[in-house]
Amino acid sequence: MMLSPQLHKILAVAFFLLPFCAQGKPAGLLSRFPFKPFFGGGLDEGQIPDFTPPAATENGDIIHQLEYRISRLEGVLLLNKMITEFRGKIFATNGKRADFDATVEKCREAGGSIATPRNPGENDAILYFVKYFNTYAYLGIKQSLIPGKFQLLNGTPLSYTNWYSNEPSGQGEEECVEMYTDGTWNDKSSPVSACTDQLTRSVFSLA
Repeated sequence: MMLSPQLHKILAVAFFLLPFCAQGKPAGLLSRFPFKPFFGGGLDEGQIPDFTPPAATENGDIIHQLEYRISRLEGVLLLNKMITEFRGKIFATNGKRADFDATVEKCREAGGSIATPRNPGENDAILYFVKYFNTYAYLGIKQSLIPGKFQLLNGTPLSYTNWYSNEPSGQGEEECVEMYTDGTWNDKSSPVSACTDQLTRSVFSLA
């Protein structure tokens, strides 16, 4: 028996959040915001899933025990506003500030990629974290070799955009893209390398 793809995703999210979990949750994190279930709506407000773990069989059914523990972990992450989901894709944050390159690397280590909205629903999923932390977030979008033209990090042209009015405006001066607290995008332009010097919240996704 193997773990389901969804449980594999939760494990990857847990890996991504290890630095956050090791230092504990911020004071008042749960009391300041109402709980909203994102995985099937089966959780009561303020509760972590608390079903009875399956008994181990004579052969030691470790998989069932892992599934139980991961389900509990999922509840903890939901309560701490560290994950959300849209159409099967998980979006997560460790709540840490990081520059663009560090965010890309951390997401890669977790088996995912820096969050890149491909439709309004995914844009809203990322906006969920941006609003929660009241700060901007880098997106998996960079300027192409043509100044003023942007693409996904793998070179794929953008099929969806949500630029702020009169953006992009950097005209080749800067490469990275950030999300504002209203969900619109801005190409980060600065005399210095904003992609490496500017710190925003890290958000990653797992398809």
